[in-house]
Amino acid sequence: MAPNYTKTAFLTAFLSLPLAASAPLLAQENQPREAVINVSGEGESALAPDMAVVNLSVVKQAKTAREALDENNKAMNEVLAALKKSGIADRDLQTSGFSIQPQYNYPQPVDNQPQPPQLIGYQTSNSVTVRVRDLSKLGEIIDQSVTLGINQGGDIQFTNDKPEAALEAARKNAVANAIKKAKTLSEAAGVKVGRIVEISENVVRPMPQPVYRATMMKEASDAAAVPVQGGENSYNVTVSVTFAIEQ
Repeated sequence: MAPNYTKTAFLTAFLSLPLAASAPLLAQENQPREAVINVSGEGESALAPDMAVVNLSVVKQAKTAREALDENNKAMNEVLAALKKSGIADRDLQTSGFSIQPQYNYPQPVDNQPQPPQLIGYQTSNSVTVRVRDLSKLGEIIDQSVTLGINQGGDIQFTNDKPEAALEAARKNAVANAIKKAKTLSEAAGVKVGRIVEISENVVRPMPQPVYRATMMKEASDAAAVPVQGGENSYNVTVSVTFAIEQ
């Protein structure tokens, strides 16, 4: 019986296919990597703030928790009513903290023996975060709030309701800065910058805003409206760009 050469030839060809198919992959791996330049670019854009976020608190102390809470509620309700009357919308008012805490007196030790703490009253604290969209009213709002019972807080963050335009300008500045850096590096190395291979943006983080801080006491109600200055907000963007080097 003659050998089955057809079957043998088919099996040989089939088994050799994976080796032949892997040849282009091996050739690609052996090719030299593309020469590139990696740079980072920083861009900044300034924008005047159009909104302020203020934290205001009423803190009251009394012999009982009920008395402390009643006093706090009365003061905070007056503050909220005044804020709304001055044009602050409900959506721009948010309770940001509330607590009732017992207050203790810690006597001196007697005959080197510690004495139990003595309950002397309760303290209530109610905080509200206010978004002020008309910055011309900011000082007046702070002053009036102190008059009506605000006695703690005063942290102000100047921000922008819609910073997209400033961020877009910062991105453009960041890319331009990266291109400039790449050209400087390529000229120093005696090569030519080619196409952009890859570009990515890092997390956008506005720089710290100008902040006015004060512990507002009752005596401040006799003074003129609190002077505040908004300054400018700076938005920073960083990008990473990879350029090919032309051969």
